[in-house]
Amino acid sequence: MSLMKSLFGATALTLVASGGAFAETTVTIATVNNGDMIRMQGLTDDFTAKHPDITLEWVTLEENVLRQRVTQDIATKGGQFDVLTIGMYETPIWAANGWLVALDDLPADYDIDDILPAMRSGLSHDGTLYASPFYGESSMVMYRTDLMEKAGLTMPEAPTWDFIKEAAAAMTDKSNEIYGACLRGKAGWGENMAFITTVANSFGARWFDEDWKPQLDTPAWKEAVSFYNDLLTTYGPPGASTNGFNENLSLFQQGKCGMWIDATVAASFVTNPNDSTVADKVGFALAPDTGKGKRANWLWAWALAIPAGSDATDAAKTFVNWATSKDYLALVAEKEGWANVPPGTRTSLYENPEYA
Repeated sequence: MSLMKSLFGATALTLVASGGAFAETTVTIATVNNGDMIRMQGLTDDFTAKHPDITLEWVTLEENVLRQRVTQDIATKGGQFDVLTIGMYETPIWAANGWLVALDDLPADYDIDDILPAMRSGLSHDGTLYASPFYGESSMVMYRTDLMEKAGLTMPEAPTWDFIKEAAAAMTDKSNEIYGACLRGKAGWGENMAFITTVANSFGARWFDEDWKPQLDTPAWKEAVSFYNDLLTTYGPPGASTNGFNENLSLFQQGKCGMWIDATVAASFVTNPNDSTVADKVGFALAPDTGKGKRANWLWAWALAIPAGSDATDAAKTFVNWATSKDYLALVAEKEGWANVPPGTRTSLYENPEYA
């Protein structure tokens, strides 16, 4: 018996030492606490069933914290994460610095050419993809159709900011906790500044001129920021300075917002009857303008990238392939319905008659 135990122990040690059948790789994923990412975590049984040798470890963070943590980690080559959730701003800069692993060897069935050109271009450096888009978005107006009708107004397909202000005033009923305009007020690069920048653009403002001279003291900036501040403080909810994407989403779902101007990806969450009390009373319109030919739109993708400091690159690529593939979109459709599929990444999604 002792001899058998000794032989078994020696065999086990040999397997572990040689990286044999019992070897297991952990992939640590840093992600934002948005709804689509939370949904992805709920579907990872599919991944682990296909890849039992890979263990996923999630670090789910509020957006401002996520940006700080991943930027610090990658700049110092800390190696804390194997997959990063980043966007179209960071990807080409970090790739140029040699901080990201190129995604130029994903399997043929990943079909990189199916990624929408704007997404692929924004997540590439020198023609090579360095982050795979999980979802893509712009911005738009989401509004309560019942409150708009009650106010005696009709939302134009392409509203101006003046109309938005008029509608916000008409729909605000603070005694019943209904606020005409819910906007991002939380301080942060990807929170209020993402929104203010698009507002400023629609007012004709810009950060720099052709000689890179700052333009923040121009009349266009003053007009845009004053308008934003007035809309937020006069017709927005109390404590708006603490409200970002997720907080405003919750307020809208509770029926407390007449209008919410934010990311297009929110559409499935405000119209889902399981989450939203006003799911059957939601309308959509283009992001507003001031008649200058520029709307308050952004182009953004939350994407998955692999830091150059990862010691689990192959396993990380396997996960990125799974999470941003056509098969993943089909999995979400099967489990959650087509309305909840992450949008804005693949041409084939919009060619699918079931999605229309």
